[in-house]
Amino acid sequence: MEDEGANANIIVWPSVFENNRRTILSASMLGCRGKVQRASGVIHLIVESVSDLTADLKTVSGLDVPFPLVAGRGDEARHGGGGPDNREGKPPEPKPRDIYVPDMHIDTLKLKARNFR
Repeated sequence: MEDEGANANIIVWPSVFENNRRTILSASMLGCRGKVQRASGVIHLIVESVSDLTADLKTVSGLDVPFPLVAGRGDEARHGGGGPDNREGKPPEPKPRDIYVPDMHIDTLKLKARNFR
């Protein structure tokens, strides 16, 4: 668990986990109650009870309103374009590279022939 100020470790003992297994594995948001322990700057929350807060998750930061879905370039076939496309301009022509090296002309290369007969 983390907020703007610090981190805290949530410790769930095996007996508490088994008693709350379904809630812990299925909930999208959990509420935990327990004892807080601090030692050497490390904070632990020893969980004693767990509650399912999935229904309350939609009220966090306006998630209960519909999410506006804006059509992107991938949806243009179905929904049409919504503005200028920066891909419509011509890409710049690549400049040819000059790879001529005067010292390495084909006539000046001396290679020993190998006969594999």
